[in-house]
Amino acid sequence: MLHKHCIRNLFVASSVMLLTACGGSSSNDEEMANFSLAVSDAPVDGADAVVACFSAIELVGNGGEPIAFNVGESSNTVAANDVCKDANGDTIANTHGIDLLSFTGSESAALITGSEVPAGTYGQLRLQMAAGSYVQVGEEQIPLSVPSDELKLDGVTLDAGGNAAYTVEFDLRQALVNPVGQTGYFLKPRGVRLVNNIEVGHIEGTLAEALLIENSCTVAPSDTSEPVAVVYFYQGADLEMTTLADIGGAETSQPYAVAAVKFDGVSAYPFSVGYVAVGDYTAAWSCQTDDDPETDDDLTFHGTVNVSVNGDEAVTTVDISG
Repeated sequence: MLHKHCIRNLFVASSVMLLTACGGSSSNDEEMANFSLAVSDAPVDGADAVVACFSAIELVGNGGEPIAFNVGESSNTVAANDVCKDANGDTIANTHGIDLLSFTGSESAALITGSEVPAGTYGQLRLQMAAGSYVQVGEEQIPLSVPSDELKLDGVTLDAGGNAAYTVEFDLRQALVNPVGQTGYFLKPRGVRLVNNIEVGHIEGTLAEALLIENSCTVAPSDTSEPVAVVYFYQGADLEMTTLADIGGAETSQPYAVAAVKFDGVSAYPFSVGYVAVGDYTAAWSCQTDDDPETDDDLTFHGTVNVSVNGDEAVTTVDISG
């Protein structure tokens, strides 16, 4: 993660973008705030890269016209790069391509840094997406599309002269789909969340090998990039397993975040989730790693544990051992 005084970073995800308002240097601090935005993500299985192409970010509402930050058009916005290509292989102007899989967990990449904007409440933050996004699977680049070429996210409140930091987390296990009968991948709003950085923490955990063996799960695979289990996080403690839905499931409690468990090549089975809102969660784990986000799968959970997440980006350690 990049750290520059008040600047915090923005991920896209499996999924994250970070938005920061710091104490302003304006001559009218009571009406202005500094705005920064970054990207981060939670990784997804089966892809070697998930490249998202951004062209602009908009703040909508607050009683005025939308405030647009166009890539490459100001010193406060990330510079354009040559990652995003059109059908002829030519670079698309004023775009910035980011491999979301390079910014996972608590890591993120900045899109906007210290741009001064009017303080107040904005009803929506919108990410404008350009052509050229793709998913890399082996040697193949598969087109990645976003409905209406934009992602509409929750609103933000920027206090006059105050400090505020937000992160947009892309949980790609939920948001990235490859529908049968359709060409390419789609990035859907499901699994994309906007959180206040003061009110978020990070989770780092391990799953005991004894539990994997006890439940006939895969252990010590030669391919350490393949998950051996998946941990699902649901808002609220002490939830009954029968009420927990898979991604796209119909049960009462829908997943807030999802993390793959992988073998570290030595003896441990770690997992992590970044930018989780403060609160109590039920973490449930399963050996089924092929949850289709477009269908209601028959998922078997082998156990649950309660997790409490604190703010100020503190790390909560979770040990699933019984």
